[in-house]
Amino acid sequence: MSQAEAPTAPENTGPRPRSPRNSLWTLGILRSEITTTLRRHRTYALLAVLAAVPVLIGIAVRIETGGGGSGSGGGPDGGGGPAFLTQVTNNGLFLVFAALAATLPVFLPMAVGVVAGDAIAGEASGGTLRYLLVAPAGRTRLLLAKYASVLTFCLVATFVVAASALAVGALLFPVGEVTTISGTRISFGEGLVRAALTAAVVAASLVGFAALGLFVSTLTDSGIGAMAATVGLLITVQILDSIPQLSGIHPYLFPHYWMSFADVLREPVHWEELSKNFQLQGLYAAVFGSAAWARFTAKDITA
Repeated sequence: MSQAEAPTAPENTGPRPRSPRNSLWTLGILRSEITTTLRRHRTYALLAVLAAVPVLIGIAVRIETGGGGSGSGGGPDGGGGPAFLTQVTNNGLFLVFAALAATLPVFLPMAVGVVAGDAIAGEASGGTLRYLLVAPAGRTRLLLAKYASVLTFCLVATFVVAASALAVGALLFPVGEVTTISGTRISFGEGLVRAALTAAVVAASLVGFAALGLFVSTLTDSGIGAMAATVGLLITVQILDSIPQLSGIHPYLFPHYWMSFADVLREPVHWEELSKNFQLQGLYAAVFGSAAWARFTAKDITA
């Protein structure tokens, strides 16, 4: 048979099987971004500051009360918000809830704003962003990896606060059965589960703000500028949320339902405000995540 008459392999017109290399690239970038974010000296400093807050609160309560019980009981507080601090001397586990309540309005979101604002803009200002895009992962997967690293920081930062508060509370105050906001008593083990669930709820409450910070990070090549703008937006929105005359827009502001985590300490757990919080955070994540994707995929990367 001549060379011209040699049979040729039939052309494969069907869908090609998905190459495992794409998945490996995605997992590799995700692991690299999370590791890089958590190993930065700035991240260590932020986590150290967050861990110090429960220590300061615990020492202050210990000095103020001399370690004695407050005798406040721990029932409903008449609508003025859960009196976590008044319960710390009776049960050190309440320091977890008090510390989360103290850090959520300012310290935790500011730390998240620093990490999220620097996610893209920091790479651009450092001249490393275009080198990251050389890898065959694409801009979309890189952006998702950046967002996943910010969410990982949210979770780690929240549980650092909770773990620090639990250690300090157990060291300085007695621990035992927990009196819920509803006035019922639950075991210490169930109280620990509620504390862990509360920390997870607090971390989930930062999902929308993390997406907002990532979007801001795609708008500039200045890491410091993106961090400052993200923190500035946080302060501005919280001011708007505190003005009674603007109550009509409050349910649409991302920090409005942040303190709903207190409903985890009710018996049974009240899910109405928690569900609103999760839905609002999901909405912010979808809107600003999409905006970040649209901006980043169309951005001219020069650095």
